Amino acid sequence: MRENYKKHNETFWNKQAQANQEWSMPVSSELISKAKEGDWEVYILPSPLDKSWLGDIKGKRILCLASAGGQQAPILAAAGGIVTVFDLSQGQLDKDKTVAVRDGLSMQIVQGDMMDLSYFEEESFDIIIHPISNLYVENVVKVWKECYRVLRNGGRLLSSFYNPVVFVGNRKAKYLEQGVIKPEYKIPYADRKDLTKDELSIKIEKGEAIVFGHSLQDLIGGQLKEGFYIKAFQEDWQPNPRFLIDNYIPTFIATLAIKF
Repeated sequence: MRENYKKHNETFWNKQAQANQEWSMPVSSELISKAKEGDWEVYILPSPLDKSWLGDIKGKRILCLASAGGQQAPILAAAGGIVTVFDLSQGQLDKDKTVAVRDGLSMQIVQGDMMDLSYFEEESFDIIIHPISNLYVENVVKVWKECYRVLRNGGRLLSSFYNPVVFVGNRKAKYLEQGVIKPEYKIPYADRKDLTKDELSIKIEKGEAIVFGHSLQDLIGGQLKEGFYIKAFQEDWQPNPRFLIDNYIPTFIATLAIKF
């Protein structure tokens, strides 16, 4: 399993889709109708996205990267974008297909790995929407490299991810009950590297996803190194804290990067 984490995570998200979990619940026809009339919101953080980050999307080629689930892509298509949704999970992609058929939307739906966008030619897109998902891949720098390649000059990459501090602490219930944050893991974090064999086996048996806590050097510095210009930055609070640290700092981060 240490070598097949992508297949494991694909299965995890297929099950999430089947169970209609939070990020697997398609938007309603009512929201699609409003989007067609110009009244819409898109989320890559708990709070709605600042629309100035997107600019005018009508007629723009938009890649929804690792963001299937029937949410961002259908809204953007209804609002006038030329949308492609790309995701590892067929179950998640089926949610987008369901909305497209139900509400008469035109979207390209492609299954694949966010670290490999070879399906697309260079400079294929004007905008990439990449909500929190790169914690499920080992090498986030490959994601930025592929995004840079498939964006046109002047194109926008809107991405979000966790502050890596959430991966530092021991997650045992006793520390949570005591209100103690006990640092145990160094960043970059990886389940496959940092958990014991028994801990990893238990996580896999529970059907939980295999995750990676990337460094800010790779999450933000990796975009800069690839050639992006970071135009805007936003943090947001976790509305449903999972870790003690969520109560003390906003653990969601989003960046708007421009290709030059």
